[in-house]
Amino acid sequence: MGGKFERKRFANIDINDPFFDSLKADYPGSPVTKSFAQWFHEKAAEGKEALVFEENGRVGAFINLKIGENESIKLKDKDDLRPLPRVKITTIKIDDRYKKQRIGEGALGLTLWEWRDSKLDEIYLTVFAKHVELVNLLEKYGFVCVGTNLNNEKVYLKSRKRLDFKDPCKAFPFISNNIQTVRILPIDMGYHDTMFAYSELANTLQEKVNISVANGLKKVYIGNPTNLPFREGEPVLIYRKYTGNVGSHGFKSVITSYCIITKVVKIRKNNKPIYRFDQFIRLVGNKSVFSLDELRKKYEELSNLTLIELLYYGYFGAGNNVNWIWLKNNNIWTGYPMSLALTAGQFRKILQEGKINADNVIIN
Repeated sequence: MGGKFERKRFANIDINDPFFDSLKADYPGSPVTKSFAQWFHEKAAEGKEALVFEENGRVGAFINLKIGENESIKLKDKDDLRPLPRVKITTIKIDDRYKKQRIGEGALGLTLWEWRDSKLDEIYLTVFAKHVELVNLLEKYGFVCVGTNLNNEKVYLKSRKRLDFKDPCKAFPFISNNIQTVRILPIDMGYHDTMFAYSELANTLQEKVNISVANGLKKVYIGNPTNLPFREGEPVLIYRKYTGNVGSHGFKSVITSYCIITKVVKIRKNNKPIYRFDQFIRLVGNKSVFSLDELRKKYEELSNLTLIELLYYGYFGAGNNVNWIWLKNNNIWTGYPMSLALTAGQFRKILQEGKINADNVIIN
């Protein structure tokens, strides 16, 4: 897939692209709402930008955010929500041709990262109930329906004060301050750079969105350790292991990202299968960097095989990655990486070194 998200001025987006037909049909204009076309042309005149995914000259996804909206949310079936500075997702649409390619998941991840960085308490959007896939995605990532607006749309809202930390997707992108143990997962650089495409980019929003998010936020690591102490729900730091032959490995091997472990499954143990190959493939889904033939080879040849599913919570970005020398000098790297059990304090220290505001990520 050659497409990517990028910021683009409304004036440079073709509203006549068939992609926008359903939005025009859903929002023809009424006494209480503007038509989509009128709204779009107003944004173009104001010089506004949106996040757009394009491939082969066609629009595949479109997202527009309004940061700091301070208006009441009028509901027809419940009391209105009082005015409050919020992030509003004014538009989010993924073309049907990208079904099951998880662009919607990646797109929502971008918006939730920007919400986190805004430090505002709430983010919301309105959606017609007929858009079942979008509704399911919103609910999966912790949005709650708070009522129906005057245009008969459902209002979905997420608050950082009411997060379900039992479910990493619903809590995304925030981590509970009750964490006890943090792990380190080393990944060879070739596989890392495919799995964690954000993590080598400069830490600016413009760079964040100039990449493909087609593979979504869920990632699958497949390895053959005999003893793996990782547990579901634990944060894990992603360590990009430098395997090249130029320069110092101590400076080029770096922590780039942090995830939450969402699944740990032993596929084979002591040369005995626990899951059939077809079951293994279903667990992997489209979240792995390996081809079907590579997965079959691992399944058939490795005596121990473990699958770890990760939810990609955040990254440091080029220039902010934390190298092995720093970890060693700060008494964090004290043994084999997969056996390390870092404290919450050490995790915070690494986030701060990676220019992440830990207090805005790890919250009550």
